[in-house]
Amino acid sequence: MNRDEDPGVVLTCDEAWRLLEGSRFGRLAVSVANQPDVFPLNFFASGDKVWIRTNPGSKLAELTINSRVAFEADEVSDGAAWSVVVKGTARILESQTEIDAADRLPLEPWLKTRKWTYVEITPSSVSGRKFQLGAEPERY
Repeated sequence: MNRDEDPGVVLTCDEAWRLLEGSRFGRLAVSVANQPDVFPLNFFASGDKVWIRTNPGSKLAELTINSRVAFEADEVSDGAAWSVVVKGTARILESQTEIDAADRLPLEPWLKTRKWTYVEITPSSVSGRKFQLGAEPERY
């Protein structure tokens, strides 16, 4: 790497969580039978969990078959960007106590649809970077 290249700043786990907690849109990546799939969605992150709401369909079926998921959120603004990736395990909330608690989260569907199923992602790893945007350096 040339000395004028800037690959970004690696975030601490706490820094990455603060960015997640301030964001509401991300992408869920699942994989079944070696076929990856990615779903854009809104979410809520707090403490050490990420929650989403969904309905029966391919996203829910796929994370039920393979609960190992990746979740990514990012933002670009004013010449800077950040990206956070959470890898972990997804599970459908089933007990009424958990569902009642999830109902109190600030997690409303963005589409004109009812989403009855809550999914909780428990991270096994969290990583992130911040970047300053700019033009590609000149070649020597």
